[in-house]
Amino acid sequence: MPAAKAATTLVLLVRHGVTPTTGRLLPGRRRGLHLSDDGRRQAEALATRLTALPKIAAIYSSPLERARETVAPLARTRGLAVRVERGLLEIDPGTWTGLSLKRAARRPEWAVVQRHASAFRFPGGESFVEMQARMASTIGRLVERHRGQTIVVASHADPIKTLVAWALGTPLDLFQRIVIAPASITAIAYRAEGLSVLTMNAMDGDLASLAKR
Repeated sequence: MPAAKAATTLVLLVRHGVTPTTGRLLPGRRRGLHLSDDGRRQAEALATRLTALPKIAAIYSSPLERARETVAPLARTRGLAVRVERGLLEIDPGTWTGLSLKRAARRPEWAVVQRHASAFRFPGGESFVEMQARMASTIGRLVERHRGQTIVVASHADPIKTLVAWALGTPLDLFQRIVIAPASITAIAYRAEGLSVLTMNAMDGDLASLAKR
């Protein structure tokens, strides 16, 4: 008899929708930042797009409001709870929290953030190496919990970018070349023989092919 096909776990990584600070500030882990009107529309559209995938076993989210609100319409549609997972948090920018991107870009450390992220730690905060390890470990635990199923995971741009770099075997110092837009979907298949990045930064289009992974 042929060997049974190993179960594939499909992880759909969703960046939160647009907020009033998107593209302007480094909000970090501050509480109280909610989706803008555009972000709420993106969240509703996300739930509609994912109707192409009939079976979603669980929905996980970073504790921050903007991430939870992005998958709330999907959770209502599917009759699922949003499970909060601390390991999906945004990077902790420490004393840079609240800094405008324009001011951050004028700092001498910004070149290191962009080109040599593996050597940088935010003052009083987290390093990119720590964030990448945290994301890989967290997603790995969720995959073990949901073997052979499809899960949705709402997080933030840099955590998703570093996880994609890890999945592709791309050096962390090149992770800034990866683009993850608000409310985009990135799909990674976890199989016994390894990982496959099926789609990245998907903003529209047919997702039905993911169900045939």
